[in-house]
Amino acid sequence: MFADLLRGLLASDPQRLPDPDARVALAALLVRIAKVDGDYSDAEISRIDRILMARYRLSPFDAIALRHEAETLETQAPDTVRFTRAIKEAVDYDHREGVIEALWEVVLADGTRDGDEDSLLRLLANLLGINDRDSNLARQRVESRLK
Repeated sequence: MFADLLRGLLASDPQRLPDPDARVALAALLVRIAKVDGDYSDAEISRIDRILMARYRLSPFDAIALRHEAETLETQAPDTVRFTRAIKEAVDYDHREGVIEALWEVVLADGTRDGDEDSLLRLLANLLGINDRDSNLARQRVESRLK
């Protein structure tokens, strides 16, 4: 399953992902940002599950199952640059902009902003075609909801 998804993402002309594949690919980015600081915390895991439940209207059980798939994909996915560029080509802009907001939710879930998380998020935003201004606005929206 993951081999086919990765082959499709990394093809020279990636096609738009079917919904189940897009879900797991985008969830894998959430996992990757949560792991970048070396502390894949319960707060981050819980936040990922809540994001997946809200974004895709999943039950808690289905969100956990999707996160587990994303964790597996994340370990098999190529470097962040190739993986994210492939997602950019296969996913609509509106969905990518929402992903940046979700990534900020994960980064801020444990109450600390790590430099590695900030650096990766900035790279992800750029690779997904989201400018710094829109990423900062997404962060501000998330911060205002978390207060």
